[in-house]
Amino acid sequence: MRSTDSPVLTIDGLIKDVGPLASLDGKMLRVVSGLSLVAERGQITALLGANGAGKTTTLECAQGLQKRTGGTISLLGEDPDTAGAELRSRVGVMLQDGGLPPSARPLPLLRHVAGMYANPMDLDLLVERLGINQFSRTNVRRLSGGQKQRLALAAALVGNPDILFLDEPSAGLDPQSRQIVFDLIAELRDAGMGIVLTTHLMDDAERLADYVYIIDGGHNVAEGTVAELLAHHHSTDIADRTLFFDGPAGMDFSAVLRTGLHVTETRAGSYSVSGALTPADLAALTAWWAERNIMPASLRLEARSLEDVFLDISGRDLR
Repeated sequence: MRSTDSPVLTIDGLIKDVGPLASLDGKMLRVVSGLSLVAERGQITALLGANGAGKTTTLECAQGLQKRTGGTISLLGEDPDTAGAELRSRVGVMLQDGGLPPSARPLPLLRHVAGMYANPMDLDLLVERLGINQFSRTNVRRLSGGQKQRLALAAALVGNPDILFLDEPSAGLDPQSRQIVFDLIAELRDAGMGIVLTTHLMDDAERLADYVYIIDGGHNVAEGTVAELLAHHHSTDIADRTLFFDGPAGMDFSAVLRTGLHVTETRAGSYSVSGALTPADLAALTAWWAERNIMPASLRLEARSLEDVFLDISGRDLR
């Protein structure tokens, strides 16, 4: 259920053309085509899509970093193409490439950025929380990818924004850094900040997002909470659940599994059973094993995931 408060971002029918490109006979290329979305306060709104789907372009238009070709955008109640500096001071942006000056050191850079705002966050606490003291004496150009991501997040947050844009926030992060960043993002959401992020990592969206837009070919093709997307999008090719187990090679399950369930021996002795599995199906299978004194070496049941939904909607072919 969406918030009834005033949204931090509303996009209606966004169009963005780029070019002209010689490879397209000098014609403009439409990279975003009629995209619409709403991002609420105190929620994490995720834009999912393959590379080239239009996610980053949409965020840059929403921030006023690119001029849109058509449609309307309201960012904190203003048009980002015509708003002044006051709006910019309320917006935090973490770009995919960081946008950090390569010769700068982290602490002087963050102090400089904090000095541009009337009500910045507590810089010492932010630096400690993101572990930036560990590399505070190193120039940006020498930082690892994950260190640059943490520094870029700190630079986006230090102004204490009302809305935070994150473009692929977990790129390059090791598991420890990823946990720290995700915990901080969730806390900011719970404190009332509106957060809009793009990702092509379904696990990130499934873990973080309150509301999801799936973007394909420059327009949104599905939306909802993770639970709504999992419940409402089904495929005849993708199982609702899949059972994986290991046992003797070459087993024939045709006599025990009902029509509609699909068994695949992915390699010798490793099997998957996919379809709308029920408790009765599991009982029949385990009884069949018991009659033959078979104990599977491993056994796991996986539910349908957001990645399954995404592939159902956007297809499985390489772009």
